[in-house]
Amino acid sequence: MDLEQLLLRHFGHPEFRPGQRAVVEHVCAGNPGLVVMPTGHGKSLCYQLPALARGGTTLVVSPLIALMKDQVDSLQAKGIRATMINSTLSWEERKSRTAAMINGEYQLVYVAPERFTDGFMAALSRTNIQLLAIDEAHCISQWGHDFRPDYLRLGQVRAALGSVPTIALTATATPEVADDILKQ
Repeated sequence: MDLEQLLLRHFGHPEFRPGQRAVVEHVCAGNPGLVVMPTGHGKSLCYQLPALARGGTTLVVSPLIALMKDQVDSLQAKGIRATMINSTLSWEERKSRTAAMINGEYQLVYVAPERFTDGFMAALSRTNIQLLAIDEAHCISQWGHDFRPDYLRLGQVRAALGSVPTIALTATATPEVADDILKQ
């Protein structure tokens, strides 16, 4: 697989930014990772490009609906099959998108950490999840400035998914927070 070709074709960039290629190769090889990279340095590409390269569906956990919408709109504008399943949608629309996810119609599916109900977990068990991306991963840590208790369940979610390759990303993590993210 030619990563530069995918990068140019889908994202319009002729080359990677510093640090991105090593992360993308690591994730494409099926390895887990924690990425601490400043805002605006291309963290999202570190899971979006592997999502395309690995095939199947990448599940992206994101704490902010506005961020999900921006990401999905941007990916769809590039011709990438992406969606979000969250509380802004009607029950019928959530059901429709979940069915499409199970059928492999999406390359990336964005959800909030609160989405992991028994019913959604059952749907995920019937979905070809190839990568789990945890955005704003500092929310996992009780030491982080934006701690969200629902993030603590992501270790169980990962185990239920068969310990799929997982990438956690944040712009803000002290060494203490990074250690806590890795433990969780």
